[in-house]
Amino acid sequence: MQPFTKKVIEIISSIPAGYVMTYGQIAKLAGSARGARQVVRILHSMSESYNLPWHRVVNAKGEIAIKDDESRFKQTLYLSDEGAIPDENGIIDLNKYRYRPDDVDLQDEEF
Repeated sequence: MQPFTKKVIEIISSIPAGYVMTYGQIAKLAGSARGARQVVRILHSMSESYNLPWHRVVNAKGEIAIKDDESRFKQTLYLSDEGAIPDENGIIDLNKYRYRPDDVDLQDEEF
């Protein structure tokens, strides 16, 4: 397993219930600020085998990015059950629910 992939899995696994992180935020923390699409790939291919909390990952706008209606509904339901309630457009308030690991300064994030 590539170091970036391993780090992405560790980061996603560490997101506590009731919080979210963005694809770009995860990529930056894993060492590749431009690797958001890689994070998507890792989530898609490894969520089940590594029991990743895939529902805690959203896009840079806080939107649930999944287009499939059933999966979108599941993500909304899972997040709501944890207390991170998306608005009527499926958007999570990142100011309120974004997880920021204590050991990393993300003040100038653009993701």
